[in-house]
Order: sequence, then C-alpha cells, then structure tokens
Amino acid sequence: MPIIQSRLDLDFYKLTMAQVILRHYRDVRVRWAFTNRTAGVALHEHIRLAELRDEINHAHALRSTGEELNYLREDPNIARILPGLFSEEFLAFFRELQLPEVLADIVPGPNGVNELRIETEGTWPEVTFWETYILSILTELYGRDLCKRSGTSQWEIYREGDRRLEEKIELLGGHPDVRFTEFGTRRRFSGPWQEHVLDRLLVEIPTQVVGTSNVMLAKYFGIAPVGTFAHEMFMVLYARAKALGSLAPVAAAHDEVLRVWWDAYGEPLSIALTDTFGSEFFFSRFSREQALAWRGQRLDSGDPVEEGEKAIAFYERNGVNSQDKLLLPSDGLTAEMMVALTEHFAGRARVAHGWGTNATNDVGFAPLSLIVKAVGAEGHGTVKLSNNPAKAMGSAEDIEAVKREVGYADRAAQPVVY
Repeated sequence: MPIIQSRLDLDFYKLTMAQVILRHYRDVRVRWAFTNRTAGVALHEHIRLAELRDEINHAHALRSTGEELNYLREDPNIARILPGLFSEEFLAFFRELQLPEVLADIVPGPNGVNELRIETEGTWPEVTFWETYILSILTELYGRDLCKRSGTSQWEIYREGDRRLEEKIELLGGHPDVRFTEFGTRRRFSGPWQEHVLDRLLVEIPTQVVGTSNVMLAKYFGIAPVGTFAHEMFMVLYARAKALGSLAPVAAAHDEVLRVWWDAYGEPLSIALTDTFGSEFFFSRFSREQALAWRGQRLDSGDPVEEGEKAIAFYERNGVNSQDKLLLPSDGLTAEMMVALTEHFAGRARVAHGWGTNATNDVGFAPLSLIVKAVGAEGHGTVKLSNNPAKAMGSAEDIEAVKREVGYADRAAQPVVY
C-alpha cells in the first residue's frame, strides 16, 4: 500500500501558508533540497532508490477529492478557527494542484561517500507541498528496512511502541494541565502508527489533546487541525528581498511575513515563529502593538526555558500581560519535558506543546533527523540561523551576512535531537 494516500496527509500549516503564498507570491520560484542531519546513517543503504521513486511518483499522481475539498470548506473545527478560512480561489487551486517533478538519486557527497540526493524546484505555491510528503515517505521506508534487517515484526514494533506510549500517557495523565498538539507527521515511524498513537491519546487523555497537525487525521478523528506558519516564510522572503535589491533583506522579510500573515488571518492564527534569524532579532522588531495583538509564540530551537523566559521578559518590558499569551514549545519534546515546561511557566503564561517525533516515532529504533527545506529562491540562497547554531542553514557567506545584519551573538551549538 502506498505511503501517501491522500493530499491531506500533510501538516495544516502547509495549507495556511500556501493560501498566503498563492495570494502574494504566485510566481516566486523556490528550490527545495533534502538533508540528513543524522551522523553515521547512510540513508541510501536503507532505502531502495526504485522504491523511493515509486512512492514519490504515487504522491505526485494524487489529486484532491471532492470530499476533501468540502472538508476544508465546511468542517466545523476549521470554521471555529476562522469562518471561511480557505477561499474558493485557494480550494480551486488545491483541486487542480500539480506538484513539480522531484529528482531522487544517489550521488557522491562532499567527502567522497555516496549520499541520497532529493531536490525539487517550482513556483512556490506548488513546490511547498513536497516537504511533508517526502519526509513521511523517507521515514517510513527507513523504518521498514530496519524491521527487515532486524527481523522485527509489525506486532513486535507495536508492542514495544505501545509499552513506551503507555508510560507517557500515564505520566501525562497525572499532569492534566499539560496540553499538546500531536505534531509528528514528518518524522513518524509510519502513517498507521501515527494514527494508532493519536487514537490512544484521544481515548485515554482526550482533554489534553488540543488537536493534530495532520489534516487527514484531523478529518478522520473529527478534531481540530492545528498550525500556522513555518521558517519557510521568512527564509524565502529573505532571498526574494535580496533579489529585489533590499539593503536590509532580513528586516524586510521579517516585516513582510508578519504583515501579510496578519492581513490574511488576524488574531486566530497569530502564533509567531521567533527563531528563524534568532529570537533576539525577532523581539527587536516585534512592536508593542504586535505583542498585544498576536496570541503567542512558537519556541522551536534553543533551550525552551531560556526562550520562554525571553518571551515573558519581552512582554513585561512592553507592558503586556504574559498570562494572556501562549507559549508553544515544539523542539524535540518528550513527555517529561512537557510536564517540566508546563510547571515552570505556570501562572506566568499559557503553555501548549507541539509533540512530534517522540510521540510518533518511539518504537525501539533511533529516529532520524531529516529535513527538506527551501534552499534557494529567485536565484538567491535562503538562510536560517535558529537559536541553535547546529540547525543553521545557508552558505557560509550568506549566514555571516545575516549575522551581521541582525547582530547575532555566537553561541554554543546544542545537539539536534530530531
């Protein structure tokens, strides 16, 4: 059975971003590439190239069904976010969407050792959708190979995964103030396992599950799809600003992302992603008026306690009540971390978590850290600094230029968990 069976088997923010991109940046060309950040794992030794290409081709051939489009148009959980969230223009675009071709091959790497290369390029509203599909395909193919090599059956995988999940549910159930969204689509062990995990969470600790980032599963379970926007918005608009000759492309990208996002969705989807160029730069350009209006912030790199404290300090400096604001940690979280963070910020900010790989890919095998990111747009490279230098992306020259513009202070790199 193919891995990707629905156009909705993706993260919700892919849809919300694509609608803004379609409206404002229809003809911007963007190049995407795959990176394996897991040292010591040669992915091409675990995944047959022909099988990978078959899965990509199947995903490429999928089309949105009338039922799926009606779901996006009429679902009450989506309407509760914002009535008429998706315009008829966007739904017509999604119905006719044809994904660009994907290049998948095995090539010599920088050190002479072969590596898996996956790249795609196209106009931004179309090519953006490949990110989650490719990552879900890769992680599931890798998991299948590990099972085959180790002689582990699906029953054994589920037994061990359920044992680990049981411990997490017991811990979380004992701390009912911990609330989270299931964020595990991109690095899940498999699609069926993600569904099984979410099913158990909804049965056993339902009041703690805010929703899921996976649109297909939100539809299936009748729960809220959750997501706003990703680093991609800042990264691509930075490259576009360079192409347009901006002397301050980081500032231009930052300001434009927040402006077009607010214009599109207003308060309901106003969770700001603070770390693309470092949170210090973000706060230096986030006005008091924006701080009052936006619902909160997603903390996606760096120490989540330190980053949360920075956010609360920013609110306090600007006379904004942090108790009214939402902090959304989402970087490599475990159940234990979610409990600790909820307790740490209790009474000072609202906290909900994005629980990803540790929820949907903890079955006994070590999960990989894989990314598919926008690496170029309009002939210029993209950049992401992050609050963790180990997650930085871009050419050395571009990274240094961005650091100079934002005044980025060098800091120690932290291990990248996922």
